[in-house]
Amino acid sequence: MGRITDTVKILIIINAIFFVGTMFIGDYTYKLFSLWFFQNENFGVWQVVTHMFMHGGFMHILFNMYALWAFGGPIEEMLGKNKFIFFYFSCGIGAAIIHSLVNYFHVESGYNALVDAGMNPMDIQQLLETGQYNTSILGSVSKDTLESMFTAYNTPAVGASGAIYGVLVAFGMLFPNVELFLLFVPVPIKAKIFIPILIAIDLFSGVTGYSLFGGGIAHFAHVGGALFGFIMMWYWKKNQFEQNRWD
Repeated sequence: MGRITDTVKILIIINAIFFVGTMFIGDYTYKLFSLWFFQNENFGVWQVVTHMFMHGGFMHILFNMYALWAFGGPIEEMLGKNKFIFFYFSCGIGAAIIHSLVNYFHVESGYNALVDAGMNPMDIQQLLETGQYNTSILGSVSKDTLESMFTAYNTPAVGASGAIYGVLVAFGMLFPNVELFLLFVPVPIKAKIFIPILIAIDLFSGVTGYSLFGGGIAHFAHVGGALFGFIMMWYWKKNQFEQNRWD
């Protein structure tokens, strides 16, 4: 957590530009650059990357950029610029893939339940697009299933958090005994303890639907970024990445 490295600086600047741009342009930027469900009419392939530069509010971007500065610099210095860029975007894209797969599960589960209940495809599509349905269907399909289906289809994902979680995992694997001082914890905690706990909380929240940090968080995107980060770091460490920098 020393000086800010060149790539980290550029990433922070790009994120800031996107954030300021959304303040002036408004909802159109979220519609264009956020990550929508792949069957939603707003979906675009580029969103798998661009959603990493979109944020839902000042505190959202503040925490993500602080984490990128604090943990990204040491990782870039270890991996080298090009390898770090590959790692960062791979984690973000991996997060998008896992998030989209979980959303697909929710949409497909709801869709199949509605078909089994006798609803025709046109009415199901209307439900997906408007959220409106005949309450009589609740006798066959739970309200939670319908809400999960509608939310997965219509709620876009934004933020660098997936990529950041990959960076956190890399930091924990490379600097496991570094003690982290956190605002909400009065004692220092080693990276090898704190980071797995953080990921476990996200996994718990994603599975149970109970979030310790409030709603609107793409928990499985966090888990996905962490998973892709772990796989890459494990492979590189196994193959002595220190001797194979890309710059």
